[in-house]
Formats: sequence, C-alpha cells, structure tokens
Amino acid sequence: MSGLDAVNLVLFAGVLAVAAASPGPAVAAILARVLARGARGIGPFLAGLILGDVVWLAAAVLGLAVLAEAFHELFLVIRYVGAAYLLWLAVKLWRAPAIVDPAAASAVPRDAGWRGFAGGLALTMGNPKTMMFYLALLPNILDLASVHALAFAELAAVIVAILTAVFSGYVLVAARIRRLLSSPRAVKIVNRGSGIVMAGAAVAVATR
Repeated sequence: MSGLDAVNLVLFAGVLAVAAASPGPAVAAILARVLARGARGIGPFLAGLILGDVVWLAAAVLGLAVLAEAFHELFLVIRYVGAAYLLWLAVKLWRAPAIVDPAAASAVPRDAGWRGFAGGLALTMGNPKTMMFYLALLPNILDLASVHALAFAELAAVIVAILTAVFSGYVLVAARIRRLLSSPRAVKIVNRGSGIVMAGAAVAVATR
C-alpha cells in the first residue's frame, strides 16, 4: 500500500493554504480573541477548529454528503452552538478590562481548555461547506472510491500542518499588534472592536 503522489499532496496543501488564509469566521474569531485577550490559551480553540476539518475530510472521503443533507437539522443546531459561542466571546471581549501590562493581562481568566476546544470544533462542524470544499478538491487528487488508510493519514497530516501554520501566523500577527498597544484607551478600543468583529462572525456563522 503506497501513499499519495508527492505532486498531488503539494497541490492539496497549496489549495488548502489559500483557502485557510482567506478571511472567514474562523480567522475573524482568532484575530479578535488574540487582539483583545492575548495568545495565551488559544491552543485548544485552534485544535478544535483543525479537528473539525479532519472530521469533514473523513466525511468527504466516506461519501457522507447525502448523510449530511439528511441530518441537516443536526448540523443546523451545531452551527447555532458555534455562533452562540462566538457571541458569548463577543460579549466577554466587549466587557474585558483595559489592561496594558502583559503580566497583569496574563492574570485575566481565559476560557477553560475544553470550552475553547468545543467552541472551535462547533464552529467548524457547523459549516458543511467545509466538506463540500474537500469533495470538490479531492477527486482531482485521488480516487475517492479506493482511498486507503495511508492516503487518508497523509491528507489529515497535511491539514493539521497547514492549518496549524496558517492559524499560528494569524495568532502571531495579532499578538504582535496587541503588544504595541500602549494605553488603556487603545486597549479598550481594541477590546470592543474585537467584540464587534466576533459578533459579526457569529452572525455570519448563523446565517450562512
């Protein structure tokens, strides 16, 4: 049993990187959260986002598009859960204290790890369009009727690597901008601006 052709893996990685870097609810949520509260504790949220993509990859490979349509109501509920989580974050960001000192800011409570993970997972799983993306892309790379475990593992590894790199890049940029804030007024503006962005992401998730 051999793995996928290297050219196809590179093609998959390139298309995925472009799609992942494009602005959307996930990117908006990452930027808003880090700008307002720093990068500490963002890991579980990113892990949830990435795992959701791997799950949708599995669904695409297994041909579960029909099943996703049949359970439309379930995915609708998951979508609203993701939107509610983003809205909850938006409220917390709006009300966050204007702390400039990084050491003091580190003492501000963050989301519990499981909560951030569940929020990220719900955000991705609430968007069946992710599976449609993989369904559109994968036939150009492999025969979906004969996917073996090694090929799936390679694709999943590419997803984890690419999304980790792209999302981490956004985290680093937002954290850098956050460190440049030098006054409580600026921090308050960023906090409230991030809350508005997060609320907008919640609306986008709920209505897309």
